[in-house]
Amino acid sequence: MKLFRKLLFPFALVYGGITALRNLFFDNAWLKSKQYHFPVICVGNLSTGGTGKSPMIELLVSFLKDDYKIAVLSRGYKRKTSGYRVVLTKSAVKEVGDEPLQFKKKFPEITVAVCEDRLTGIENLQKDAAVILLDDAFQHRRVKASLNILLTPFYNLYSNDCLLPAGNLREPKFGAKRANIVVVTKCPENTDDSKFEAIKKKLKLKSYQSLFFSKIGYDSEIKNEKESKPLEYLNGKKFLLVTGIANPKPMVEFLKTKGLSFEEKSFPDHHNFTVAEIEALKKHSLLLTTEKDFMRLQGISASNEIYFLPIKTVILNGEEAAFKRTVEKNMTP
Repeated sequence: MKLFRKLLFPFALVYGGITALRNLFFDNAWLKSKQYHFPVICVGNLSTGGTGKSPMIELLVSFLKDDYKIAVLSRGYKRKTSGYRVVLTKSAVKEVGDEPLQFKKKFPEITVAVCEDRLTGIENLQKDAAVILLDDAFQHRRVKASLNILLTPFYNLYSNDCLLPAGNLREPKFGAKRANIVVVTKCPENTDDSKFEAIKKKLKLKSYQSLFFSKIGYDSEIKNEKESKPLEYLNGKKFLLVTGIANPKPMVEFLKTKGLSFEEKSFPDHHNFTVAEIEALKKHSLLLTTEKDFMRLQGISASNEIYFLPIKTVILNGEEAAFKRTVEKNMTP
């Protein structure tokens, strides 16, 4: 696979040239970006794949919602609809996408909407929100966000990657200069301070950029829409772990550290489960999945025991308060 990707390097140069030219046009205002009079916070990345955008959105909502009227705008990846649509707690995944539905169910008091055109989405939302969070919109240059938060995973830093299709980058690495805050996500437990310092040097951030490190925090309870149970409920039980995320390995390792024994079944990120796959999963009396996948697997719960394990972003090195202050200080238009 690595050899095949190296053969695609010439195509990456072409792709990089096109994306660099596009960014140049926006940087010089030859293509227009619209800025708003209220805070618009963008959470995104330079690469494809899971970098932890959803738990970062949830972290931002959790500490901003008490002081601001919040709305979250997503494109609604893999939904079967198009255009602007407000997400309701009773919405179907096929109508709005799994992550927007997850946001709405977790924070029913906020407004969540989907729209592939972020300008249209913001125009519709601005009457209902004082702060708008844009999920996965770092490359959506038609909107000039008040604050750009760029995520990059510990084991796959953008500085070590190359452009599509030879690598995973959506745009050249120098696009990172648009970020106000860079967060290295999915750091392993007990990471040595020397590794944090090495990453800081490798990223070579600008003086106006703030750097934070985070890890995945796992809940002590498993949940579904009816109940919560302690994680220990799974002790000694046979269950199937079902995942449709970019990298299930951290979750698998966490469960194993808890002494749990289980079968695993993984699918591609944002996988739309077929009828045949659902029927096969129903053969297992107890299933555990991610919160995102639970949105697409709720049809199973009528006849099987199915739970999800919530996760959250945890800012490391005692800097959670500093992270919150940096967000609030920089989100003013």
